[in-house]
Amino acid sequence: MTVLIVLIVAIAKVMSRRYQSLGQQQDRTVQSADAIRAQDEIRQLKDRVAVLERVVTDNHGSLGLDREIERLRDR
Repeated sequence: MTVLIVLIVAIAKVMSRRYQSLGQQQDRTVQSADAIRAQDEIRQLKDRVAVLERVVTDNHGSLGLDREIERLRDR
């Protein structure tokens, strides 16, 4: 009887840890997806800042500015 109780407790601990590790793996997957999304957004923002810096420093006139703004909106 005592052996049976110890065996049940041991199995319960193993199952508990297995479920915990599965939950942690899912959290990492979600974090990875969030990290990829954040990196993509950062890249897009850097592109926009580069365009704005180019527009400010260059003297192309309003036609070039309009084209650059429309190109950014199309993304």
